[in-house]
Amino acid sequence: MPRFMDIHHGRKAITAEQLREAHQADLAIESDEGVHFEHLWADPDSGEVFCLSQAPSADAVRRVHDRAGHSADEIHPVPLSA
Repeated sequence: MPRFMDIHHGRKAITAEQLREAHQADLAIESDEGVHFEHLWADPDSGEVFCLSQAPSADAVRRVHDRAGHSADEIHPVPLSA
Protein backbone atom coordinates (compact mmCIF):
# COMPACT_ATOMS: atom_id res chain seq x y z
CA MET A 1 0.00 0.00 0.00
CA PRO A 2 1.32 3.52 -0.73
CA ARG A 3 2.81 5.56 2.10
CA PHE A 4 2.26 9.26 2.77
CA MET A 5 3.82 11.92 4.99
CA ASP A 6 1.46 14.69 5.96
CA ILE A 7 2.34 17.94 7.66
CA HIS A 8 0.28 20.13 9.96
CA HIS A 9 1.47 23.71 10.43
CA GLY A 10 0.66 26.12 13.24
CA ARG A 11 0.65 23.70 16.19
CA LYS A 12 3.12 25.72 18.29
CA ALA A 13 3.42 24.57 21.89
CA ILE A 14 1.63 21.28 21.19
CA THR A 15 2.02 18.96 24.17
CA ALA A 16 2.67 15.23 24.19
CA GLU A 17 -0.86 14.70 25.50
CA GLN A 18 -2.40 16.77 22.68
CA LEU A 19 -0.36 14.80 20.15
CA ARG A 20 -1.57 11.50 21.64
CA GLU A 21 -5.19 12.72 21.60
CA ALA A 22 -4.95 13.74 17.94
CA HIS A 23 -3.40 10.38 17.08
CA GLN A 24 -6.15 8.51 18.95
CA ALA A 25 -8.79 10.49 17.04
CA ASP A 26 -7.17 9.38 13.76
CA LEU A 27 -6.85 5.76 14.88
CA ALA A 28 -10.52 5.64 15.90
CA ILE A 29 -11.67 6.25 12.31
CA GLU A 30 -8.70 5.33 10.08
CA SER A 31 -10.17 1.99 9.04
CA ASP A 32 -13.22 3.76 7.56
CA GLU A 33 -10.91 5.01 4.78
CA GLY A 34 -8.47 2.08 4.66
CA VAL A 35 -5.71 4.21 6.24
CA HIS A 36 -3.18 3.18 8.87
CA PHE A 37 -1.26 5.91 10.70
CA GLU A 38 2.14 4.46 11.57
CA HIS A 39 3.87 7.23 13.50
CA LEU A 40 3.68 10.91 14.48
CA TRP A 41 6.34 13.47 15.24
CA ALA A 42 5.93 17.02 16.52
CA ASP A 43 8.13 20.04 17.07
CA PRO A 44 6.38 22.30 19.60
CA ASP A 45 8.85 25.13 18.89
CA SER A 46 8.17 25.34 15.15
CA GLY A 47 4.57 24.15 15.38
CA GLU A 48 5.09 21.39 12.81
CA VAL A 49 3.46 17.97 13.18
CA PHE A 50 4.35 15.10 10.83
CA CYS A 51 2.34 11.91 10.29
CA LEU A 52 3.45 8.82 8.39
CA SER A 53 0.68 6.60 7.08
CA GLN A 54 -0.20 3.81 4.69
CA ALA A 55 -3.26 4.65 2.65
CA PRO A 56 -4.95 4.00 -0.67
CA SER A 57 -4.61 7.71 -1.55
CA ALA A 58 -3.72 11.15 -0.25
CA ASP A 59 -7.44 11.96 -0.33
CA ALA A 60 -8.13 9.13 2.12
CA VAL A 61 -5.52 10.56 4.51
CA ARG A 62 -7.06 14.03 4.12
CA ARG A 63 -10.57 12.73 4.87
CA VAL A 64 -9.46 11.02 8.10
CA HIS A 65 -7.65 14.11 9.36
CA ASP A 66 -10.57 16.36 8.39
CA ARG A 67 -13.05 14.15 10.23
CA ALA A 68 -10.76 13.92 13.27
CA GLY A 69 -10.70 17.73 13.45
CA HIS A 70 -7.11 18.51 12.47
CA SER A 71 -6.80 18.97 8.73
CA ALA A 72 -3.42 18.38 7.10
CA ASP A 73 -1.79 21.36 5.40
CA GLU A 74 0.34 19.17 3.12
CA ILE A 75 0.27 15.51 2.09
CA HIS A 76 3.23 14.00 0.23
CA PRO A 77 3.65 10.52 -1.24
CA VAL A 78 6.66 8.59 0.08
CA PRO A 79 7.56 6.29 -2.83
CA LEU A 80 11.01 5.31 -1.48
CA SER A 81 12.46 4.76 1.97
CA ALA A 82 15.58 3.17 3.41
